Amino acid sequence: MSWVETANEQGNPFPLQNLPYAVFRSAGTDETFRIGVGIGDKILDLTALGQSEVARASRLNIPESLYASTLNDFMAEGEAIWSSTRKALFGVLRQGSLYEIEISDCLIDQSNAEYALPAMIMDYTDFYASIDHATNIGKLFRPDNPLMPNYEWVPIAYHGRSSSIVVSGEPIVRPKGQIRSSIDAPPHVSASEKLDYEMEVGLFVGAGNQRNVPISIDEAEQHLFGICLLNDWSARDIQAWEYQPLGPFLGKNFATTISPWIVTMQALAPFRISMKHKGERTILPYLSSDREEANCVIDMHLDVSVQSAKMKVEGVPPKRLGQSNFKYSYWTPAQMVAHHTLNGCNLRPGDLFGSGTMSGPGPDQTGALIEVTKGGELPVQLSNTESRRFLEDGDTVFLSAWCEKDGYRTIGFGECNGTIISVAEPV
Repeated sequence: MSWVETANEQGNPFPLQNLPYAVFRSAGTDETFRIGVGIGDKILDLTALGQSEVARASRLNIPESLYASTLNDFMAEGEAIWSSTRKALFGVLRQGSLYEIEISDCLIDQSNAEYALPAMIMDYTDFYASIDHATNIGKLFRPDNPLMPNYEWVPIAYHGRSSSIVVSGEPIVRPKGQIRSSIDAPPHVSASEKLDYEMEVGLFVGAGNQRNVPISIDEAEQHLFGICLLNDWSARDIQAWEYQPLGPFLGKNFATTISPWIVTMQALAPFRISMKHKGERTILPYLSSDREEANCVIDMHLDVSVQSAKMKVEGVPPKRLGQSNFKYSYWTPAQMVAHHTLNGCNLRPGDLFGSGTMSGPGPDQTGALIEVTKGGELPVQLSNTESRRFLEDGDTVFLSAWCEKDGYRTIGFGECNGTIISVAEPV
């Protein structure tokens, strides 16, 4: 239990057992962005906490790296510091803490905050870790051979564009690009007409590795700091023309939205489950481990909904278009790290991995519109008067996620939302 009463309410995503990190400031101000911890409907301002008289007097065990404007330095400090800091913050916020009266002015309402990216993201890699999504997409384009032969051996990924990663709430401008609508016509430049979402999980790298020194599968989990939600927006018509032979480019690099909150791997520990595929397949030795944590995925429920501009005006709630779970990942987080560094690639604190669209095995467990609508052939109903093949201007996409287990408090990940706006025309 926490002395922050809202943290004890059932359904609040940020109980004492969560303590996610974000970078924030008071909305509408020019304050410096700073690091905070989510508790109930509040944010604990760690800079203000560190400057408080009671924290100095009690020699509170909070590292100076948390008095910064990004989480990179704290991410770099590693598991031991992350663990001791979590323990200290738990002590500060638990019911009966001597800090309750002394630091109440270090809390601000989440509703009064605005957020920045939680870390300086130098590199972004997007995996393709859902075999169900890979199969669904393959059936659309290669019905006789939907799954490529390397899929069950290699954690497939591509390097994305970190400069266009934005935090939840930032509008998404409809991209332009080369499109070839017919094999009988030349390509032309226009705004994408097949804009899509991708429901993904984001994994933040903590401590990095030296170049040319791979991270072993047994050590890989120690290099992961935490998890967020991620929407890797996709322009399917641009992507279809350009992706051969080298893969995604302008159809992907215009925007990726992440949630502002990072839920730490330590908070997620109770929700680990052994991968269901273990023992049912053969993998290469560098991706295989006897350590339980390396063979675990996270039982993390995922949900995607869409609300049109008209639905907002009429008070119609968002329409759920898919539910899935991170446990359906074909590769564990540890395997993603081990494969990424096999060739000596050096990861850095704050690097971001995307899981790839995290679809599940059921027909309602799709993570992208291209799956829901079978490539745009079968429109889906949003309301009594609207349907969609792909996203239209004014549509808002909502991602949400939570972890639940008997005997444990349910924890959440905050919002990951984005609204499509029309492409800006030159003046």
